[in-house]
Amino acid sequence: MVGLVLVSHSWKIAEGIKDLTDQVAPTHKGIICAGGLEDKSIGTDAVRISEAVKQADDGDGVVLLADLGSGVMSAETAIELLEDENINVKLADAPIVEGAIAAAVTAAIGSTMEQVVAAAEQTREVNKVLGD
Repeated sequence: MVGLVLVSHSWKIAEGIKDLTDQVAPTHKGIICAGGLEDKSIGTDAVRISEAVKQADDGDGVVLLADLGSGVMSAETAIELLEDENINVKLADAPIVEGAIAAAVTAAIGSTMEQVVAAAEQTREVNKVLGD
């Protein structure tokens, strides 16, 4: 099953998103939080993210979802740190909450990594409020 890593500057946000994904995709056990720094302060850490990727990987690949610009940069650095590993990892260009839920559900039904990334990224196009 495709693993997911939730990259947020806040460990509380990452844990909260994981709580949501656990409810909508309870069979998916490969969702790992990489929120905040080791001491739970605000920030992101490429080494923590790369370790989370290793933990989330079961051979089908890992999709990263990040919250803010520097979280994206840390995720990209984590991917670089994993160059010598045999892990297929991709950073999805998606909103972290909606993307994580779509990715978790899609991964839980056995979809490919490309399908999981596509599901997450499609959430960028969904309007939350329908206008007149």
